[in-house]
Amino acid sequence: MMSEDKFSFYKEYPKKCERDDFWGQVKRTVNGTPVSQEQIDLIISAIIDNLALTKNDFLLDLCCGNGALSSPIFNYCSGGLGVDFSEYLISVASEFFASPPREEYLLQDVVEFCTNPVSPEKFSKALCYGSFSYIGLSQAVQMLESLRKNFPNLQRIFIGNCPDKALLADFIGERDFIVGTELDPDSSIGIWRTENEFSKLAERAGWKIAFHRMPKQYYASYYRYDVVLERG
Repeated sequence: MMSEDKFSFYKEYPKKCERDDFWGQVKRTVNGTPVSQEQIDLIISAIIDNLALTKNDFLLDLCCGNGALSSPIFNYCSGGLGVDFSEYLISVASEFFASPPREEYLLQDVVEFCTNPVSPEKFSKALCYGSFSYIGLSQAVQMLESLRKNFPNLQRIFIGNCPDKALLADFIGERDFIVGTELDPDSSIGIWRTENEFSKLAERAGWKIAFHRMPKQYYASYYRYDVVLERG
């Protein structure tokens, strides 16, 4: 869930990009230029390895965007469902990547989906990449609690590209920065959390937690980490 301003941005900004500018649409860019395939491959490898995906898994991708990252990952399991609140991005995912019933994309708020899921028993793994920081605290807790309560066969969740508050100063450098922005889910990067803060969030929702750091060649490794949640 996001504020109206944030919703409007993610609803309208992707329309400024070419229909097949998949990384530009979701701002997976550096200085406005889409990241390289090598960078995407690093992300995909981290997700597959940390989720321990197999052909027996069916994957839930929360905040899937346009499906450009979801689709190659779905190829490593029996299929999956992507959920996102952006009508435009879901239309791109449906046009370029959907292949029902193996690979489908649903227009819905992710917290609402987790609270009232459809066929939750079929999901064994879940993913939320690069978007969890934009979900407010109460909604984040609700989502994690709902995933544990409502998805009986869900064993592992990968939450990727989380901004590390302990490295905030390294990220800011000489930039102008308004104190408090790091706590705002509607800011450009969203909520920054230390590993300890994320651990408390996971514990509150009933998950065991482990952390993963990307290799140095990953473009955002100097200020972000990944989270792996398992049933406690």
